[in-house]
Amino acid sequence: MLGFPILGGELSNSAATSVEDIDEVMPRMRALGLNTVLVPAYWELTEPVEGQFDFTLIDRTIDVARREQLHVVFLWFGAWKNSMSCYAPGWFKQDTKRFPRAMTADGKPMEIASCFSDNVLQADLKAFSALMQHIREKDPQRKVVVMMQIENEIGMLESARDHSPLAERVYRQERWAERYGTDDMADEKFMALSYARYVEQLAKAARRIHDMPLYVNAAMNSRGRRPGEYPSAGPLAHLADFWHEGAPSIDLLAPDIYDTGFKAWAAQYAMPQRPQDGGKVENRLFIPESRCCENSGVRALYVFGEHQALGFSPFAIDQASRKETESVTNAYALLRQLAASRYSPFTSSASPKTWGLLFDQEDKERIIDDNGVVMTCRHYFTLPWDARATDGSTWAEGGAMIIRLGKYDYLLAGSGVVVDFKTPTEKQQAERQQLGEDGFAEKGSQPAQPSTKRFKGKRLGLLSVDEVAIDDDGTLKYLRRHNGDQTHQGRHARISVGEWKILHIQLYEYEQ
Repeated sequence: MLGFPILGGELSNSAATSVEDIDEVMPRMRALGLNTVLVPAYWELTEPVEGQFDFTLIDRTIDVARREQLHVVFLWFGAWKNSMSCYAPGWFKQDTKRFPRAMTADGKPMEIASCFSDNVLQADLKAFSALMQHIREKDPQRKVVVMMQIENEIGMLESARDHSPLAERVYRQERWAERYGTDDMADEKFMALSYARYVEQLAKAARRIHDMPLYVNAAMNSRGRRPGEYPSAGPLAHLADFWHEGAPSIDLLAPDIYDTGFKAWAAQYAMPQRPQDGGKVENRLFIPESRCCENSGVRALYVFGEHQALGFSPFAIDQASRKETESVTNAYALLRQLAASRYSPFTSSASPKTWGLLFDQEDKERIIDDNGVVMTCRHYFTLPWDARATDGSTWAEGGAMIIRLGKYDYLLAGSGVVVDFKTPTEKQQAERQQLGEDGFAEKGSQPAQPSTKRFKGKRLGLLSVDEVAIDDDGTLKYLRRHNGDQTHQGRHARISVGEWKILHIQLYEYEQ
C-alpha cells in the first residue's frame, strides 16, 4: 500500500487553521522525528461561501511539508467530526431545510447532519471532490500527500440511530426490524451500513480523481457504553462486515485508541487474511490516533513488530510536553534505522519474522516459541535489583520489536525489556531461584531444590550481544559489546527503562 512505515503524528484540531500555524508547526514535527503528519482539511475554511473554494491552507501544508521532507495525510473534516457536524460551513449549518439533521426517537434535531439526505451528500461530495482535484494538481505524483481520511469518527451520539423522516423511510423499506430486531444493537448496524454507503460515494469519487489509500477512523466502544453513548455505528471492529459491505472502496478501518487495554484494541483491527479472497488481508492495522503520552514510543514498536502495522500516530503531538514526545522521537529513530536496513520488516511479504512486546505492571511477561528457541520476555522491572520497580510509582511501559535474522540470530529494538533464550527442554527443567545482579543467589531467597532427575537435552547460550546502529546503507554498525553485568553474566539480553537501543543477539547451542 505504501513503501514505508508511517511514523506519524496527528495535529490538534485547530493547529492548521492559518498559514502562520502551518509555518510554525510543520518544522517542529520534522524535528520530533516524524516522517508523516496527519493534518485536518476543514470544510468550513475550504468552502466558506457555497461554491467558492479556498485552498490556501492545503497549498501551504503541502509546500511546507515538501520543504521539510514530510509526508501528509489529510483528514477530511467534512459532514462529521466526532459525530457532530461542527466543521460544516455556516451556510450549510444554517439551512436545515436543505440540509436536515438527524433526530432522536422523540423528534429532537441534533447537531448531526442526516446521512440519508441527498442534499447533505451532494454538498459534502462536491467539496471533497474539489479538494481531491486540487491535491491532484498540486501533488500529482503523491510525493507529499500519501493517504486520505474520509470524515472523522463518524457515528451517532445521544441516539443509536437517526429517526428523521428520511431515515425512517429507508429503515422501513429495508425491513430492518424484521431482519435484525429493534434493540439498540440492531439500530447501530442499520446506521453503520448507512454511514458506510454514504462514505462509499466520497471514496469512489476519490478513486476517480486521484487514487490513493483511503481510510475511516473510529472512536472506540469502550467502558461498557451502549450505542448512542459513544459515536456508535462508526467503523468499529464489531461492525466491520457492514462497513466492508457498504464501503468496499475504503482500504482501512482504523482505531483511535485512548483507553486502557491498548494491545486488545489494536488486535481487533489487525484482521486476518480471508482465504476466500485469495489471501487478501481484511484490514491492516493503522492507528491514526492514540493518546500521546510517555508510553507512545514503546506502543509504536509493539504494533509494528506484532501486527506489521502500516503506521502509528499520537494525537495532538503538537501540544504534547517534551516528556511525552521524547519516547516517540526515540522509538521513531530506532524504527527509521530498521526500515533502512537490509533486514527491514517493512518491505514486503518476504520480510523477516517479527514479534512485538509491550509490558506494564500487570501484564509483564510473554513467552515466544520460535521453532525451538523459547524466548521469555519480561518488563525490565521484573529484574529484582532495579529500585524503580518497587518505589511505589507506576511502571513506565516497556516495549520492543524482535526481528529474526536467521537461526539463532535476532535483533531486539526497544526500551524497558529483558529477554532470555532457552531450548524447550531447558525451559521445562529451568531452576526458578531468584538471583541478584551479580548472579549470586539473593540473600534470603529460597534455595533451588536439587533435582532428582538428570538434566536431559541441549541448552542455548548467548554467543554475543552487541549494541548496534544501522548505517544509511542498511548495514549493522557495531557500537559496543554487552557482556558481564550487562547480560547478567550471559543469562539474558536487556534494555533498561529510559534507554532506547538495538541489540544484535547471536545464540549457540550446547550439551555436555
